[in-house]
Amino acid sequence: MVDGQRGELQSWIGRSEKIEDVVNPTPVAALTATLDHPVVPVVAGVALPPLWHWLYFLPTHRQSEIGADGHAKRGGFLPPVPLPRRMWAGSRFEFHSPIRVGDRVARTSTIDDVTTKEGRTGKLVFVKVRHEVRCNEAAEPALIEFHDIVYREARAPEDVAPPPQAASTEADWRREIVPDDVLLFRYSALTFNGHRIHYDRQYVTQVEGYPGLIVHGPLIATLLMDLLRRQLPDADVASFRFKAIRPTFDLNAFHVSGQPLGDGKTIRLWASDHEGWLTMDATAELR
Repeated sequence: MVDGQRGELQSWIGRSEKIEDVVNPTPVAALTATLDHPVVPVVAGVALPPLWHWLYFLPTHRQSEIGADGHAKRGGFLPPVPLPRRMWAGSRFEFHSPIRVGDRVARTSTIDDVTTKEGRTGKLVFVKVRHEVRCNEAAEPALIEFHDIVYREARAPEDVAPPPQAASTEADWRREIVPDDVLLFRYSALTFNGHRIHYDRQYVTQVEGYPGLIVHGPLIATLLMDLLRRQLPDADVASFRFKAIRPTFDLNAFHVSGQPLGDGKTIRLWASDHEGWLTMDATAELR
């Protein structure tokens, strides 16, 4: 079915949409509390930490447009990929100038690429989206983000998970995260993410076939950047990239770790589960 629709799916390449928003302080205060930082007044002009732009440009689809998995039904801006499972595989960011509380912001999103492949467990479709965020009608973007989405076939009983990779044990920084239901709920609410794999235990175990609720990939990425911010509060991040390696479930605590490399500009960051397996790999470059 995917092969027959390859041409139609690739016709989405180049499509774009523009969304406007205002960087209001309430989401910043709410994520500050969710990440367990001391609550302080959020005033106009405060710069957002890296990745906190995800609090804005929220997907406000009507309830009648929501599919069985809690996401919007296929079509619209994203191509109508006929595969049931959609996951955030990774992202790359270029930070050019701060986004500040009070800014009027506009995000232009463009479908950069659509690729169909045959994976170990069946058909895969990769969609790459380029987001450019501009503040106060500036000509140049403050932020460029490349967002990689992967669509997969439904999980089959005979599917075997790929062999895990051991996470590095040479961390200079390490923090334990307890992904309880409240943390996952609050992040879903802040990003208006209706995907049921993050809060509906019956759905995620009986329909998707996972052992527990899945911790949001963007939440883990945010926690990695938050670790860097805790350790180097004055760091000026120029770029960041992350790749999701393995799902993280709410059944056990996990760790976010970091290690500055010898050049003084590169920070390796990663997440690992309770068994020490690598779940997310990331790199930040400082100015």
